[in-house]
Amino acid sequence: MSAEEHSDKVLTLAEIKPAMELKGRVTKLGLFGAFVDIGAEKEGLIHISMLSREHINRVEDVLQEGQEVEVWVHRVDHEAGRIELTMIRPIQLKWKNIKTGMRLKGNVVRVESYGAFIDVGAERPGLVHVSEISTDYVSDPRDIVSVGDEVDVSVIDFDRKKRQIRLSMKELLLEIEPDEEVEEETPTAMEVALRQALNGTDETETVPETSTDSSQETDRKELDEILDRTLKHRVRTS
Repeated sequence: MSAEEHSDKVLTLAEIKPAMELKGRVTKLGLFGAFVDIGAEKEGLIHISMLSREHINRVEDVLQEGQEVEVWVHRVDHEAGRIELTMIRPIQLKWKNIKTGMRLKGNVVRVESYGAFIDVGAERPGLVHVSEISTDYVSDPRDIVSVGDEVDVSVIDFDRKKRQIRLSMKELLLEIEPDEEVEEETPTAMEVALRQALNGTDETETVPETSTDSSQETDRKELDEILDRTLKHRVRTS
């Protein structure tokens, strides 16, 4: 349930449920986190550990007062009247559901010299190694992707114990690249007749018609001369 659905009324603690998606405005920053107005009877708190899956040293590195943010409800403490929020999207892809070959959409959350980390909704971002980013050679992943980009990936491998997912962008690119078809040119009447003469065959092949009577007559004369010379040569050499 989004904040827009409650724009005309104040949310009560009873209406707020874990994993609910809300939009709010940062009202205050602290060493331990940030307070956010989500249109409820109480402001919610985002602990610094809930700002990102990556380690954050300072809240100011991520948020500023007055900033509009998208948050999810982490926990509601009814006795203390406290709402705990998170900016980390709840897990949408569980480990038990991950399979090799799966096609997923994700967002680039970090780029290193050896590859890019992609948030696909799992517990941890998956890694697209630099060799799996493109069908062409890539020296620096930053030349191809940037933080925030939405990309299509497929699962190459995963390790549940180590909580690692190996992804590929290249595999999907290889699938959509069309095979180049080599078009064979239709042989002319002269070429067909010459092949038959050289092969010593009497088989008749269908040849394309020429556009005018005059060109047909010229072709016949040239063809007769070629065939005559070819046959004489075969007689002399036999």
